[in-house]
Order: sequence, then structure tokens, then C-alpha cells
Amino acid sequence: MNQPGVYVAVVGGSGAGKSWLADRLQQCFGRNCARICLDNFYRDRSHLPAARRERINYDHPRAIDWPRVSQFLSDARAGRTTFIPQYDFKTHTRLAPQLWEPKPVVIFEGLWLLKYPSVRRQFDLSIFLDAAGWLRLRWRTARDVAERGRSAESVRRQFISQVGPMHVRHVAPQRNWADMVLKQKIGKPEIDQVAGAICGLVKRDGEYSIGADLFKGDESTL
Repeated sequence: MNQPGVYVAVVGGSGAGKSWLADRLQQCFGRNCARICLDNFYRDRSHLPAARRERINYDHPRAIDWPRVSQFLSDARAGRTTFIPQYDFKTHTRLAPQLWEPKPVVIFEGLWLLKYPSVRRQFDLSIFLDAAGWLRLRWRTARDVAERGRSAESVRRQFISQVGPMHVRHVAPQRNWADMVLKQKIGKPEIDQVAGAICGLVKRDGEYSIGADLFKGDESTL
């Protein structure tokens, strides 16, 4: 049994920069930080024909295995070593789960982490990334073409038909439940602010050896 850590939700639309921010925060806290992505918890579609899998709306919250998310958070927050599912976006099927161990700081990124109260309550700090639609489309296109074997045109069509409407209905309202809202231009001051808030929660909950120099040298912005 490990000591429970501080759980941080990084929420925002597809292509808003959730992984970018989570990566910067992980750099801040190093080996004291673990990352999780809600994308790992997409439902397994291996029982469906390939053509049927392609027609599913993966930008709707029901595409996520929420009972599995809740069980994972329950185990993790209790300090128990647990397993995290892995997902293949090219085939829309699950791979073998991986062993996951809690850390003093846990960054959990995802589209809908603040939508449901039972999940929202599991986080000590929540951050919403408020990015314009054109920027989110640019980032999603770059990611899906490079990592998920898709064409730029197919990404654009899906963004217009599904991603945009689902963002308005299911993602954007979560801004109201976030502890912090960050606009699209995120740089050193904003990351320092978030890291400082996390440090304050860590000190509140226990004594961990976390370096004081949280962020240095990277002036890039989102």
C-alpha cells in the first residue's frame, strides 16, 4: 500500500493541448509524477466488424468505459498498485493492460473528466484548457496524421461533423467546474502557476521530496 498522492485533472477539447501541458508538468515533478490519459479507457470494440467500428462516435462520453475509470481511480486513490488498460486507435481495440503504480503527483488528462460528479470528486485540482476551434483542429490533425494513421481530410470532416458539436455539448460546459481555466497561449507563467498549486496540495497531504526549481528554460507556448 502506497501513500495516496495529489490527483490533477487536465481537461479541454480535442487538440486543446492537454498532453502538451501534462508533459510539461511531468517534467516539473520528474519521478514523483505519473500520467494517465482517459483515451486508454475507450471501450473495447473487438467484437464489432471493422466497418462498424469506424462509424462509432468516439467524441461522445459514452465511448468511455466509465466503470473502469471509477474502479481505477478508487484503487489508485487508495494507494493500491493496479492495472491501466491500453488502447489501439487504429483498430479500436484494447491491448494488454499495464501495471500502474501511484506517485505523489498524478496528472490525468482527458476530454470529460469533469462531466460526471462521481469522477470529478476524485480530483484535488482541475484545469480546463480553453482553446479556439481553429487551433484545436490544427493540433488534432497533426496528432491523428502522425500517430493514428489518418488523412488530414478525414480529420477535418470528423471535426466538423462530430468533434465540434460534441465539444459544445459535452466538453465546453466543464469549464464551469474547473479550479483553473487557462487560455490558449500557455507559457512559463501559467505552468509555474499550476505547478505551484500542485506543490501546495502536496505539502498539505504529506511530505515528499519534490524539487523547488519546478520550471526552467522552456519559453514555448501553446
